[in-house]
Amino acid sequence: MHNENQALIFELSKPGRIGYSLPEMDIPEVELSDLLPAEYIRQEDADLPEVSELDIMRHYTALSKRNHGVDSGFYPLGSCTMKYNPKVNENVARYNGFAHLHPLQDESSVQGAMELLYDLQEHLIEITGMDEVTLQPAAGAHGEWTGLMMIRAYHEANGDFNRTKVIVPDSAHGTNPASATVAGFETLTVKSNDQGLVDLEDLRRVVGDDTAALMLTNPNTLGLFEENILEMAEIVHGAGGKLYYDGANLNAVLSKARPGDMGFDVVHLNLHKTFTGPHGGGGPGSGPVGVKEDLIPYLPKPILVKTEEGYTFNYDRPQSIGRVKPYYGNFGINVRAYTYIRSMGPDGLKAVTENAVLNANYMMRKLAPAFDLPYDKHCKHEFVLSGKRQKKLGVRTLDIAKRLLDFGYHPPTIYFPLNVEECMMIEPTETESKETLDSFIDAMLQIAKEAEENPEVVQEAPHTTVIGRLDETLAARKPVLRYQKD
Repeated sequence: MHNENQALIFELSKPGRIGYSLPEMDIPEVELSDLLPAEYIRQEDADLPEVSELDIMRHYTALSKRNHGVDSGFYPLGSCTMKYNPKVNENVARYNGFAHLHPLQDESSVQGAMELLYDLQEHLIEITGMDEVTLQPAAGAHGEWTGLMMIRAYHEANGDFNRTKVIVPDSAHGTNPASATVAGFETLTVKSNDQGLVDLEDLRRVVGDDTAALMLTNPNTLGLFEENILEMAEIVHGAGGKLYYDGANLNAVLSKARPGDMGFDVVHLNLHKTFTGPHGGGGPGSGPVGVKEDLIPYLPKPILVKTEEGYTFNYDRPQSIGRVKPYYGNFGINVRAYTYIRSMGPDGLKAVTENAVLNANYMMRKLAPAFDLPYDKHCKHEFVLSGKRQKKLGVRTLDIAKRLLDFGYHPPTIYFPLNVEECMMIEPTETESKETLDSFIDAMLQIAKEAEENPEVVQEAPHTTVIGRLDETLAARKPVLRYQKD
């Protein structure tokens, strides 16, 4: 039986208890049947717990203490850039002039907000080396799809309907081939060489007159910079294709290198990663897309423009792929990103890159003696380790991730990229102190030692969490959808 602190909310439920108070209605009641078809109306009340306001507050507070987040602990989730979200961003986003706007207000009444959006676009143009930016896409994958739809519109506008293939590296994010498929393309895989970089000969083999684009992350998902990026751009452009930049790893090159200077034609950004918007829990995200000049006509409409009279949205875009999100993107996240960029400045953004790369390389070298290092070379903002050595002792990478929970750390990304056996992808970000890095390193080294001397401790982890080890397969196939006392 659960004690009171561990009780499920349904176990606390008592008939008649109410956890909210609402004012009396000052409008007539309306029957749902007058508003909705019968098939959409619930026939029975929802089976919700009945608890007091105090109980519900304590319930959610207790749950929050069990969550992992960047404010509560180190979160080295590789390729996700789980960096600290400065609270000044939250304060600015809550200014009345921003927080209380309505998207249907007349443009004349929201010129300040529109100026912020326009200025944010200009900053992102400079940071990426693109010629124009749209803030509409709601997340990274949404930005990928938007960019690919523009590439498709570009080819079709030029009468080139044969370009049906999108090339992705074997270490690509899973969203890349998924976005390409949703955009109506087929995907081809280009292999990595023994240095963890795109194999140029294999790229030459798969590229052709049916190539619409190459989707690439640089630095790549292994945390390695694609040193031959200019030659890769030449190969793809020479075949008539476009080069697409997945901005998930932009944190590694801020103010040091620009996708536009590398030859990329389209780039999406993750404002909830690189530019410190809140990240996780399903959102909110923001995935602006930047393009080079020849793709500008196909940007989603409306386009925010600056005129002599002020700022306005231009809907007269006959070649546009259309609107991809209601209104103009996730405004609150845009405000946070703008605040971050303005507060950091060019020198601050450059320091972000320098410290992110320094932290990653420091941690990689400290952990290399205890784990396998697939690519023994200078990394960027993240790196991959392999748990092959521990697997031979009966300890899997999954076990290591579970054991890290006992030390209070969210585990790194595991089993990705797929081309590294027993992979752990670790990204410390620039916001972590040396003391935090050393503490995590000590935990990882202790787990490696336990794998050798007492593997059962790791295999049966976690030991200190409220919920013990779960059966992931069973949980995925038979999720608990509701609580039943019996």
